[in-house]
Amino acid sequence: MTVIIQYNAGNIQSVRYALARIGAEATVTDDPRLIRSAERVIFPGVGEASTAIAYLRERGLDKVIAELTQPVLGICLGMQLMCIHSEENDTTCLGIFDTAVKKFPAGGLKVPQIGWNRVERDTEFLFTGMASDPYCYFVHSYYAEL
Repeated sequence: MTVIIQYNAGNIQSVRYALARIGAEATVTDDPRLIRSAERVIFPGVGEASTAIAYLRERGLDKVIAELTQPVLGICLGMQLMCIHSEENDTTCLGIFDTAVKKFPAGGLKVPQIGWNRVERDTEFLFTGMASDPYCYFVHSYYAEL
């Protein structure tokens, strides 16, 4: 079973639609028991960091997510919240990844950065079955430091 975490933020319907297109089903929930028992977890994005983390903490989901051992896919804000800190409203996040999330600097690139970009890869693991030099669509103002 695949679970999509419900936390009053995120692109949940887009994720459900994408899964349906490939013939996969998912349960949308904020129930800790269902999240812990899932084979895979999707932590979707879209929203604002401090509000989203507050919702997770109020329900104890911050601890649940941090303790998961199964595969977890963080999308946009979901991935941002798995980092240690976000510059978005000076938010302390879950600390799963020991890296900070920074806002793209003013000047140079347009922020928010929106559009199709070629993905450069340094590993094949995440890209198994994808075309070489894939293009992905991005909408974001923040990035995780390396």
